[in-house]
Amino acid sequence: QVRLVESGGGLVQAGGSLRLSCAASGSIFRIADMGWYRQAPGKQREEVAAIPSGGSTNYLDSVKGRFTISRDNAKNTVYLQMNSLKAEDTAVYYCNMRGTWPRPFDYWGQGIQVIVSS
Repeated sequence: QVRLVESGGGLVQAGGSLRLSCAASGSIFRIADMGWYRQAPGKQREEVAAIPSGGSTNYLDSVKGRFTISRDNAKNTVYLQMNSLKAEDTAVYYCNMRGTWPRPFDYWGQGIQVIVSS
């Protein structure tokens, strides 16, 4: 069983920065597609950024140019660098790991709160 543990959230003023980290247990990290999602109160969960095991990154339009997703396969960790934060970025952020080998899998972290004060 894979465990994903997020860290780095908190309270920040608008215009500030935060770096989220997600550490994964197990041995499948390097073949997994990793992503960050968020869910604001009263809204549906949305994908913020994704970084496949071997491909280009993708971003939600509203965070392009401000957020950067990266991964360190040696540390089994995926990061989300968030700059120029806005009040509308306030949400619970979730780390996601998914893939298809040796069988389909889809794991989620417990979520971490990010609050941006305006």
